[in-house]
Amino acid sequence: MRTPYLPEALATRTYFDREFGKQAVKLLPNEYYVTREDVVLTTVLGSCVAACIRDEVAGVGGMNHFMLPDDEGGNSGASGSADRMLSPSMRYGSYALEVLINELLKMGARRERLEAKVFGGGAVLANMTTLNIGDRNADFVLRYLKAEEIRVAAQDLRGPHARRVSYFPIGGLALVRRLTRQDDAVSVARDERALARAIATSARAPARAPERAPELFARQSSTRQLP
Repeated sequence: MRTPYLPEALATRTYFDREFGKQAVKLLPNEYYVTREDVVLTTVLGSCVAACIRDEVAGVGGMNHFMLPDDEGGNSGASGSADRMLSPSMRYGSYALEVLINELLKMGARRERLEAKVFGGGAVLANMTTLNIGDRNADFVLRYLKAEEIRVAAQDLRGPHARRVSYFPIGGLALVRRLTRQDDAVSVARDERALARAIATSARAPARAPERAPELFARQSSTRQLP
């Protein structure tokens, strides 16, 4: 089934990043962005995962930001998730990755040339380790890319820290900043609790269209470069 273009999931928050001296696009949860332009794509991750994928030859790359793997029971593939896959939702990694890859191919990328860098899947709250969302997201994205035969050039997954990722889709450079300040931790923890509540609610109620998640950007520290 061909994935439809989702204008409502396309990241639209742009600004000039003084640190990098170029235009930037902020991605919130459930969003994606694909471009040929020399910009920086940024997002903040707790238990969520961002996949950064590009085709160096075609000069096109992009990023997504998903909150959950393909199903809420931890199973892979279509089994147990057919009802959710029938209703497009960028919160799920299976759909978010399909959208990102399809949009790259539409812009001239070739599947055999794609390379990925993946980030996130942290356990930033003690009670989130019980839900195991970060580990499930991390396991899922690696399993999905392996099945699609897309090479993973770099990864920074799991661990107790939230992260801010800055990705340069044309050059392929990725910068990861682990958020360690107290105010950063409080901000990300608030959104992680909201995610946990949303999961609990969705388990008790029929599925509905996802709401736009709150913006997660905050001050950061501890930069790591993944070339």
